[in-house]
Amino acid sequence: MNVEEFRKMTSPQLNEELMALLRKQFNLRMQKGSGQEPKSSEVRAVRKDIARLKTVLREMQK
Repeated sequence: MNVEEFRKMTSPQLNEELMALLRKQFNLRMQKGSGQEPKSSEVRAVRKDIARLKTVLREMQK
């Protein structure tokens, strides 16, 4: 997702999306630990989406 899409969401929606992304990141780490190699681009994209979302949440708090 991009920043404009995150900015259109409400705070509860953003928190729900954050939890979903953190679950996805956890699942990708577990895949890596069990020997399955997830796509590196997917890991990177999830990490960047989490950072974007946290940035928007922080902007909303100010």
